[in-house]
Amino acid sequence: MNIEQMAKIRDQEGFIAALDQSGGSTPKALQAYGLEGDAYESESEMFDLIHQMRTRIMTSPSFGGSRILGAILFENTMDREISGQSTADYLWQTKQVVPFLKVDKGLSDENDGVQVMKPMPELEALLDKAKESGIFGTKMRSVIKEANSAGINRVVDQQFDIGKEILNAGLVPIIEPEVDINSTNKRESEELLCSAIERNLGGLEDSQSVMLKLTLPEQDNFYECFVNDDRVLRVVALSGGYSREEANNRMSRNNGLVASFSRALTEGLSANQTQEEFDTLLDSSIQQIFNASNT
Repeated sequence: MNIEQMAKIRDQEGFIAALDQSGGSTPKALQAYGLEGDAYESESEMFDLIHQMRTRIMTSPSFGGSRILGAILFENTMDREISGQSTADYLWQTKQVVPFLKVDKGLSDENDGVQVMKPMPELEALLDKAKESGIFGTKMRSVIKEANSAGINRVVDQQFDIGKEILNAGLVPIIEPEVDINSTNKRESEELLCSAIERNLGGLEDSQSVMLKLTLPEQDNFYECFVNDDRVLRVVALSGGYSREEANNRMSRNNGLVASFSRALTEGLSANQTQEEFDTLLDSSIQQIFNASNT
């Protein structure tokens, strides 16, 4: 494990850029970027376009390690190159941004008010490839829609069970049990989630630590206990569909949390913008998220 990357994630100010839209979410991301479905004729062309968009973001002078701690990649992005380097090498060696990899294969159907992750039969091989590619950590997402104790415990138990496999492979897992921002009992869900996470943290070995990626809570500083927990390397927050303004406002009220934004990071960016327009808007977005993350 890279000690320099570990120290950066643990100690430095900044936030994590979530650039990991996969097959299901890529069309929506491209549409927001100004590229409709008629801009591509195949999945291969679609992934070419999203890589061009991500490359434009990562190669921008606005994007660098002084404000950005890490970037989460989709496997297809990890397998490609940027400026003649593998994506992970480019991020770390050129930009001093720590590379993470999305490893989940999507969500199962809703049951007991939650969506657990689909099976990951090829996880071991993917983790091996990630290590060879210079990836520091992983990210995997589940969704909580209702304050159902059985469902929430099942989500968190699955996250930590797979998280231990990832730790044993020498990578740092980002545990992401997302609470849907549209949940009618979001606060109650967060209370159940907090208990389930605390129980699972107790099952880690003394030398092990994980990262948590959580929806911005209804009660400010609700996850402060995890921010101060030695078993948690960093607590990051997802924007979850909030606008960048709303997400940043909530971030700024939660001391110690740092952002891991996707839609809120790329909001307003367009394929039709000149490079100067693109870089200027991205710089402004990054600075706003950076400021909100360091309160």
